[in-house]
Amino acid sequence: MDMAPLNHMPEPLCLIENTNGPLLLNPEALKILSAIRQPIVVVAIVGPYRTGKSYLMNKLAGKKKGFSVGSTVQCSTKGIWMWCVPHPKKPNHTLVLLDTEGLGDVEKGGKTNDTHIFVLALLLSSTFVYNTMNKIDHGAINLLHYVTELSQLLRTDTSPALNGVDDAADFVRVCPDLVWTLRDFYLDLEANGQRITADEYLENSLRPKQGTNQHFQNFNLPCLCIQKFFPVKKCFIFDLPTHQKKLAQLETLHNDDLDPKFVQQVAEFCSYIFSYSKTKTLSGGIQASGSHLWNLVQTYVNAINSGDLPCMESEVLTLAQIKNLAAVQKAIAHYDQQMGQKLKLPTETLQELLDLHRASEKEAIEVFMRNSFKDEDQGYRKKLEMQLAAKQNDFHKRNLEASLNRCSALLQDIFHPLEENVKQGVYAKPGGHCLYIQKREELKEKYNQEPRKGIQAEEALQKYLESKESVSVIILQTDLALTAIEKDIKGLREEFMKPEAQRLMESLTQHQQMMEQRKTVHQEQVRLMETNRVYQEALQQRAMERQLQEEVKRLKERFQAENRQLHNELQNLLRNDSPDDTCILL
Repeated sequence: MDMAPLNHMPEPLCLIENTNGPLLLNPEALKILSAIRQPIVVVAIVGPYRTGKSYLMNKLAGKKKGFSVGSTVQCSTKGIWMWCVPHPKKPNHTLVLLDTEGLGDVEKGGKTNDTHIFVLALLLSSTFVYNTMNKIDHGAINLLHYVTELSQLLRTDTSPALNGVDDAADFVRVCPDLVWTLRDFYLDLEANGQRITADEYLENSLRPKQGTNQHFQNFNLPCLCIQKFFPVKKCFIFDLPTHQKKLAQLETLHNDDLDPKFVQQVAEFCSYIFSYSKTKTLSGGIQASGSHLWNLVQTYVNAINSGDLPCMESEVLTLAQIKNLAAVQKAIAHYDQQMGQKLKLPTETLQELLDLHRASEKEAIEVFMRNSFKDEDQGYRKKLEMQLAAKQNDFHKRNLEASLNRCSALLQDIFHPLEENVKQGVYAKPGGHCLYIQKREELKEKYNQEPRKGIQAEEALQKYLESKESVSVIILQTDLALTAIEKDIKGLREEFMKPEAQRLMESLTQHQQMMEQRKTVHQEQVRLMETNRVYQEALQQRAMERQLQEEVKRLKERFQAENRQLHNELQNLLRNDSPDDTCILL
């Protein structure tokens, strides 16, 4: 259930008490904050003491009294006071008003208290009212710049999950709007002979001057940082409220007793705050409630009390420290990014690593030079160079380690078969050492052909071979021993085999002679067989001739017999027939 803050806060409470020691949190105020479940609009005001800050905050609360309006030279508000009221124009929203003690109170004896209160108001607010006197001058700009830098430093050093800004849109949501209020303004709002608005006056005051020397750079840097930190800016000018002697009773005066122009200006200021002040938003677009603000208050106060903010008296020196530390961090981040993108470990050569380091180092130094501020003795540049040198040494060590790991893995993979053969006794024989050396040289060549071994390639190979030298010696000794044994056995065998060899030679000679004889006999047999074949063919030819002669003789005899018979038959016919027929036949 949403809380109605007005019923619980009829008047302001001290939220953060500023003492000579650490900042103190008021448990009662924190309890009220933690109970607010509605979205909150946080308006904080900061400025020199005795400039009417509390009067404006009372007007925003809709009250004449509430925040203490001091009437003496002693600053009334110590620390930060809080007043939670219903928002007049945003239903279901709570307006949280934060009034701060005046800057420059001589009783505090230093600027540390001012700085802490200023930074807290900036970080806690969604609308930040910077209340200064008379005009916008470079001192006020430098102070605002100084505190914005400190606030970013504190935001970065505290909870990133709660306060980190990831992109440009998130930055606009998280950073407060700036409302610069100028009290007792006496200048004419003119520029180049033309009337300008209060907003244009603010923009002109923050516009960088043209020039490149160090003076212009020192002037322009705070302006550029303020413009970047506050995307939304508004300016209000206020005339003197009433006669100087009546200012001490300002909170008791009626509007009729005040300058009408001042009354109108205050009304316009309040209307703008009510209409345009945004809800306090955390990173990621989360709308803050009172409990969120309670967490922020505790986080930032604890960080300040633990010494996370610089406490130097000189704003310029502190700014230089902040800017130059940030410049060193940006340069280192750029170097890491470049090396991370381009470096592939291990490198083939040391020179490859050195060249990449020098190129990234050069770019990193350029980044530092663009972002540094008043590094007059080049102390921060030297720190950067020392860090870059340390990173180079670290990359060198990592490169050696990566090369060694790569080479060790390769050697294990490539020479593993050779080691297995040694274990299985493949080379435990005469001539085995020569075979071992030959295989080892083949594997060495294979290893040398592998790419991206890095600068440890040769050393790793030599260490591996040295570790296996005893294995080579054992194989050599085994080879020599087995070779000697084999030679002795061969000698004994030769001595034993001499008579047997002679006998074998005689037997071989006899066998050769026998074979020669067999060859001669075989040749004679072949000749006889050929002669017999010719003879048989001749006999067959003669038999055929005789057979043919007999057949001719038989046929001849047959012909002669048939001829005789025919002749006889003719004679018979001639005897039996007449002479006329015979003549005819004849």
